[in-house]
Amino acid sequence: MLAQESQFLKIGEVHQQSQVPIKTIRYYEELGLIQSARRTRGGFRLFWPEVLTRLAFIKQAQSLGLSLQEIGEILALHDQGQIPCQTVRQKFQQKIVAINDRIEQLTQLKNQLTHLLDQATPTTLTDEQICPIIESH
Repeated sequence: MLAQESQFLKIGEVHQQSQVPIKTIRYYEELGLIQSARRTRGGFRLFWPEVLTRLAFIKQAQSLGLSLQEIGEILALHDQGQIPCQTVRQKFQQKIVAINDRIEQLTQLKNQLTHLLDQATPTTLTDEQICPIIESH
């Protein structure tokens, strides 16, 4: 027996309740992160209400720095009945290493810029120069 259409959410309702743009919902469906339950005769997407939980998870995971590909991997594990927390732990540990590397790079850049500003002295330009502060580097 087919489920009643009234138990499904139309894409506009999913958008309103999740605050995820319709275009993004379609994109997530294209990537396989979410699935529509079915389509109406007119071709409109209908979603189970549980899609709201999944969209909230995707938004939260993105806010923690996970890419859509990484989120897809986590959701695939979940969909296979596995608890993906070990995978999430590994991904977060990798992110922490990457963040620490980036902090080191930014600290080096900050020190370099500070040094250039400290060494900058007013000078006259030659015809070939654009800015001696940069070119003295």
